[in-house]
Amino acid sequence: MREAARQIFQHALAEASIGKGFARHVHCERGVLRICEDLYHLHSYSRVLVLSLGKAGHTMVEALSDQVGASLEGIVASSVQPSTQLHGFRYFRGGHPTPNAESIQAASAMLRALNALPASALVIFLLSGGGSSIVEMPIDDEGSLDDLVATYRALVLSGAPIAEINAVRKHLSAVKGGRLAQAAFPAQQVSLLVSDVPDNTPDALASGPTMSDSTTVEDCYRITEKYELLKQFPKSARELFERHALEETPKSDDPAFQRARWWPVLTNRTAIDEASIGAERAGFIVHVDNSCDDWDYEKAAEYLLQRLRELRKQCSPVCLISGGEVTVKVANGGIGGRNQQFALVCVEKIGGENITVLSAGTDGVDGNSPAAGAVVDGTTLERARTRGLEARAALDTFDAYPFFKSLGDMIETGPTGNNLRDLRILLAY
Repeated sequence: MREAARQIFQHALAEASIGKGFARHVHCERGVLRICEDLYHLHSYSRVLVLSLGKAGHTMVEALSDQVGASLEGIVASSVQPSTQLHGFRYFRGGHPTPNAESIQAASAMLRALNALPASALVIFLLSGGGSSIVEMPIDDEGSLDDLVATYRALVLSGAPIAEINAVRKHLSAVKGGRLAQAAFPAQQVSLLVSDVPDNTPDALASGPTMSDSTTVEDCYRITEKYELLKQFPKSARELFERHALEETPKSDDPAFQRARWWPVLTNRTAIDEASIGAERAGFIVHVDNSCDDWDYEKAAEYLLQRLRELRKQCSPVCLISGGEVTVKVANGGIGGRNQQFALVCVEKIGGENITVLSAGTDGVDGNSPAAGAVVDGTTLERARTRGLEARAALDTFDAYPFFKSLGDMIETGPTGNNLRDLRILLAY
């Protein structure tokens, strides 16, 4: 069943690819670009500028170029170094999960390019997960790169869900929470989304640089208090909160959004649907349950395993698929990530049972490890013990990757150039 789980995950990755998503939703013929339900007559604009940011930055530009041709120009910012670069584009390699110097350079280049556009121009934004750190500039000029990195680290390790993390990021940034859209005004704008956030909060993707912000400064003050973040923030960020000096982000009535449209090309739902097809073809009866999205990883594991055991009584073999992400509050962690931590907490819970659990990220990267995730089953506990490995010790020290590497149970795809959140695939006979 471990091999079956791997094949289901690989099927989902292949079928939920950016190339296939663009082929379904984007088409260009004789200078008329169709994006979902919209048509853009490209020759009617004085300039067409493409800004692509996120882990899928290069992959999305390639997919758009395949449809439109080689006439495009713009800026690409990604955390992945592309093997080739498209003519007409400037490339930046921003940092992830924390910003680096090129993150700030990319933000500066994008703001300069947007500020020069007239109303007769069209901006095509290509947004994907990871954009929050890959393109970034502090709204407070006094904040250094070191301060920015320290702020991000505190947020990422806080245990807060991504939507709450991004609410704070938006209000500390010169490019997030609709501020790139403000810079592009009065040009016409359209955003294509490859989403790694919950489907009901699209403005959380890359911290919503082109969308009106549904979060407020009051949310930020509440979130930082809830997770005791101020004592972890550097002085420059902490003082903004202590002085209640955060600036509000643009809302839906801002003029910047009057000529703006947003279209999801791929979401976590796409990956779930494709995993379901792969599991059905492998002979499993499939159920989908996304209710533990943004739950603590241990609570999510208890819930999903209970659901799987209930389903197994009704039908067999059964596959339970869960999309979205779990949260992990890390303290002095080793090497791993939320997917490996989720798989690891399942090891003792399923020991000796005919159950397999796979948890992996569609971007191919899990936390600070080179793996995308891991797969475990009822034999994992005993196999580990025969090698002198202790699942509980690895769990307590957040050091899952060495444990799974020793067993050969990592999921390793390398960076996929895509990011549709995580998949958890649970199988049982």
